[in-house]
Amino acid sequence: MTAASSPALVPSPVASPAAPDDASRFWADADRHLVRYGGPFTPEIVESASGSFVTTADGRRVLDFTSGQMSAILGHGHPAIVETVRHQVATLDHLFSGMLSRPVVDLARRLAGTLPDPLEKVLLLSTGAESNEAAIRMAKLVTGGHEVVSLAGSWHGMTHAAAAATYSAGRRGYGPTAPGNLVVPVPNAYRPDHLTPDGEHDWRRQLDLAFDLVDVQSTGSLAACIVEPVLSSGGIVELPPGYLAALRDKCHERGMLLILDEAQTALCRTGTWYAFEGRDGEEPVVPDVLTLSKTLGAGLPLAAVVTSAEIEQRAHERGFLFFTTHVSDPLVAAVGNTVLDVLQGERMDDRVRVLGDRLRAGLLDLQDRHAAIGDVRGRGLLQGIELVRDRETKEGADDLGALVTRRALELGLHMNVVQLRGMGGVFRIAPPLTVSEEELDLGLAILDRALGDATRELLG
Repeated sequence: MTAASSPALVPSPVASPAAPDDASRFWADADRHLVRYGGPFTPEIVESASGSFVTTADGRRVLDFTSGQMSAILGHGHPAIVETVRHQVATLDHLFSGMLSRPVVDLARRLAGTLPDPLEKVLLLSTGAESNEAAIRMAKLVTGGHEVVSLAGSWHGMTHAAAAATYSAGRRGYGPTAPGNLVVPVPNAYRPDHLTPDGEHDWRRQLDLAFDLVDVQSTGSLAACIVEPVLSSGGIVELPPGYLAALRDKCHERGMLLILDEAQTALCRTGTWYAFEGRDGEEPVVPDVLTLSKTLGAGLPLAAVVTSAEIEQRAHERGFLFFTTHVSDPLVAAVGNTVLDVLQGERMDDRVRVLGDRLRAGLLDLQDRHAAIGDVRGRGLLQGIELVRDRETKEGADDLGALVTRRALELGLHMNVVQLRGMGGVFRIAPPLTVSEEELDLGLAILDRALGDATRELLG
């Protein structure tokens, strides 16, 4: 089904609208009592969610193309997750951090079973920032170094070490970061800063020069490099084929550990169980440390650090310490086991490859018909479109991104636009892995109309 022949653009209401005075009180209370922690809040009161839709207080069903915070990979209210939570919260929910339960050990064993050797040691935590914090802390302890390399455009979290390795936002006004953080450029094929003589993206030269600068800046205390296989908040930028292998070699030549942050790309999101497995014909690149979060809990706060027995042993011998209130919690571990049940039982990696091809084809069709779409990129059900004012100059179109976001929401589609220096507005499109073909087509049709309406509004 094409976007043009998809179902009616606006899903039918399923709930009674909230009284205007109730909504007014809600927003007055929000304005008075909530700390604002990012951009403006979405101007909707969400009452419930089911499958690929959230339902607002005024009775509208809005198609969720962000999977919540890129986390609800099985959609909202998946029956298996609901049943697991009901059972586990009534049986065993939370323990002292030094106590173990069967769901925790089961999940660690099963996660290791989805991964190649030597990744077999698992630490279960709550959030992506927390898992990256633990991974960086472990790398520093094991290597004896303290310097951490990450990509410009990266997002690894808002805790101390994770925030210090984050360059896409949030660096200004907070004083000094952790010492020893070094940045290298993003290998963005759409906006390349190095070209081969025949005009192709020369990421190898870029990487060589980047590590020449790392070597110059380093005090001889390099510990780790942390990267996302697909930069998500950095504009849905895929690392070029071969880049991860070259980066791994750069790290190991210098005694560094390679940490892969697969918060958003793991567990079938990109059409393979893990993005480091690569695309067809690409060498799999097994990291020294892997961090997981968002997708592992399917919307609940569950994260993991996975590493080798050798690295874990060295960390343990040196007194590795990472106690948190919710380390090894049985409730969310049980949910993680259910997530694996569903992904394996429904062969979700195969499903996502098919749906990802359908989504990408629809986005390329939109690019053919909307001059404002400069680039379509991504993998599986993590796709991005970059909006530009002019395809030749690639001048960004941030204002258009804001208008499209607003219009799409009015029409019944929630999407997320990320805006970075030097880029246009980039829409991050990440529907649940359980999304249907009809829902994908509906989202494409709404996006088609929103792009047209917003472009006309901008041109006056």
